[in-house]
Amino acid sequence: MAKNNGVFCHEPDVIGARINVRYFLALGALLLSGPQLAAQDTPKTVVGPRNVYLADGADALFAGDAEEGVRLTLKALEFAHGSRETKFAHANLCAGYAMLDKPLTALEHCNWVIERDPNYWRAYNNRAIVYLKLGRYEESEADIARGQALRPGSDKLKTVKGMLLDETDPVTESIEIDERRSVTDDGDDVEERK
Repeated sequence: MAKNNGVFCHEPDVIGARINVRYFLALGALLLSGPQLAAQDTPKTVVGPRNVYLADGADALFAGDAEEGVRLTLKALEFAHGSRETKFAHANLCAGYAMLDKPLTALEHCNWVIERDPNYWRAYNNRAIVYLKLGRYEESEADIARGQALRPGSDKLKTVKGMLLDETDPVTESIEIDERRSVTDDGDDVEERK
């Protein structure tokens, strides 16, 4: 064998040529015997998400297209591989329905996730937003606290906490603007000296 740029290859000789011919004949016979047999014997690497509908639905939700995101995520539930993908789909449906201003439907999906995984902080974050939309501020605050206990320092939970405070304890402006000047006032506060 000779080394060629880090790859080992057979040197051209009669024995190597016979081996190569046999190899290609065997490979051809394998491929002709049926694609299933060839696929079983060949190692594979698949790149990309396992559930394309779930990934595309999430992308649509992040892009702000809630209708498309919900449609794709509902389709993803049909093809969900295990409880993890099912949980993510329901969590995304909670967010999507909240975006579509359907808080009761969103709440069903949030509750579904929390019943099955009470330590999934993102579900508490989403449900806190849903409770805000429903005017259920105490429940929203409790979900924010639970989410912060699970994920201290989360920026998303801080944002939702700010939304809650805006609703329940709005900040009053401390700056007063004096608009008593007359329309004819030219803005000069200093008298001219003659």
